[in-house]
Amino acid sequence: MLARVLGIACSVAIVLGGAVPADAAEAGPFGWPLRPRPTVERPFDKPERNWLPGHRGVDLAGIAGQAVLAAGEGIVVFAGEVAGKPVVSIDHPGGLRTTYEPVTAQVAVGSRVARGTPVGKLVAGHEGCPAAACLHWGARRESGAHSRREYLDPLGLLHEVPVRLKPWEP
Repeated sequence: MLARVLGIACSVAIVLGGAVPADAAEAGPFGWPLRPRPTVERPFDKPERNWLPGHRGVDLAGIAGQAVLAAGEGIVVFAGEVAGKPVVSIDHPGGLRTTYEPVTAQVAVGSRVARGTPVGKLVAGHEGCPAAACLHWGARRESGAHSRREYLDPLGLLHEVPVRLKPWEP
C-alpha cells in the first residue's frame, strides 16, 4: 500500500513539476540532441523571409565537451566549419536536415547515424546564448520540385504534448 501511495505521489510531482525522468523513453523518430533533456535558452523565431532576421533554430543549454547526439536517423552531409564555427549537418528521410553548432565533429561525411548516435562534442561560446555552452539546433525542409527551403522549429520534431491538468469531479 505504501509503495502504491509513493508511486502516485511521485507521478503527481512529475506532472505538476513538468519534469520528465532523465531515463524515460522518448516516442517518435526524433529525440533531444543533448542528455539529460536540456533547457531551451533561446526559442525559434522564424524569419518572415529566409533572408530576413530571425533565429533559425533553438539554443539548448549544455556543458562544454558534452556529447551531441543525432536527433534522428540519417546521413551526415556536413562536418566542418562554417564562418569559423564547427558544424554538423544530417539529412533525414523526407527532405529534412538538422544542424548542430558549435560542435566538433566525431563523424565523417557520408556516415549513417541512428537516433541518439554521438556526432560530436559541444564547444563553449555560442554567441547570443546566456549559458556558457549552448547547442544551436536547427531544422529545415529542403527545397523540392514545387517548394522552397523552409526553416522549422526543431522542437516540433519531438512531438511532445504538454501535460494539461483538468479539474477532477467525483
